[in-house]
Amino acid sequence: MTPFPLRQIRAVHDDATIRVYQAYSNEIAEAALAHGTFMSPPFKRERMTWIKPSFLWMMYRAGWGYKDPGQQRILAIDISRAGFAWALQHGCPSHPEEGMSQADWRALKQASPVRIQWDPERDLLLQPLPHRAIQVGLSGEAVRLYVDEWIQAVSDVTPLAHDIHALVEQGRLEEAAALLPVERPLA
Repeated sequence: MTPFPLRQIRAVHDDATIRVYQAYSNEIAEAALAHGTFMSPPFKRERMTWIKPSFLWMMYRAGWGYKDPGQQRILAIDISRAGFAWALQHGCPSHPEEGMSQADWRALKQASPVRIQWDPERDLLLQPLPHRAIQVGLSGEAVRLYVDEWIQAVSDVTPLAHDIHALVEQGRLEEAAALLPVERPLA
């Protein structure tokens, strides 16, 4: 039995903000760090952008910042809790939920600027765990709100990712785990 519910949002957060992660190219990351939000260009507002509250799921997706030249920089983005709540309220599951017809799901998807997807959470070795981590895909109005209103701070956590990865590679898992961001259930 897992110590976590199958689906539970766990994140670094306080009363006002929740931290999400994204991986980008150096060009997009440098512009975001310089301006405290994403600038167009190089950031493309017309594309869906996925935010992930789970640090380890982000490490899995971006290979600790080594996987792809377009994902070599890992950014921590603190967004307003109100904005994150708005995204969840305006979200559509990436796949039809049990009992939902394809037609109903397509109509909901068409009307929603947000996708909600639950994927297996990852451990330090990036192996899947039995519980899920949320990803939130933002498009249209949601991207505009994210970039122009919700973002409170942007920081580069690539060095942290590389430090943790080096410890994992050396088999020093306890030391690596001690460096992980503390993610608590979001109430």
